[in-house]
Amino acid sequence: MPERSARSILFICMGNICRSPMAEGVFLHKLRSRGILDAYEVDSAGTGGWHAGDPPDHRSERMAHEQGVKLVSRARKVTQRDFEDFDLLVCMDSENAANLEHMGCSPSKIRELMAYHPGASHQEVPDPYYGGEDGFQLMYDLIDQAIDHMLVRMRAGKPR
Repeated sequence: MPERSARSILFICMGNICRSPMAEGVFLHKLRSRGILDAYEVDSAGTGGWHAGDPPDHRSERMAHEQGVKLVSRARKVTQRDFEDFDLLVCMDSENAANLEHMGCSPSKIRELMAYHPGASHQEVPDPYYGGEDGFQLMYDLIDQAIDHMLVRMRAGKPR
């Protein structure tokens, strides 16, 4: 199963300023708390390049800070090289998963984040960019819960 052998993970959303940097930050935070940070390479990117070079959206930054999570990356567009360099590309929604396939990424490397949490209230992580603060809270909650399930599936859920 790809998740169990995945050691390099790229989180993907549309512009790489809200959802995917949050997923990257939460994933890194949980790895650090489990003492297994050095076992993984983690990054985030967007299928669009509109925000390339920008820091995360200030609302994502604030939500992360409130949860004790640090967002570490700047926005960038996914590249063909990412399809080779990363074991697993985890998308926030089906549109971005389809975009990756259209760009030539092997479907075997693509997962949707919410697929790790089948009991969740949402099948995708909604893009909060055009909404209010409640959308950023929902985004964080969904990502946080799904990543817990993802780590268990990867067998990284508990310290070794």
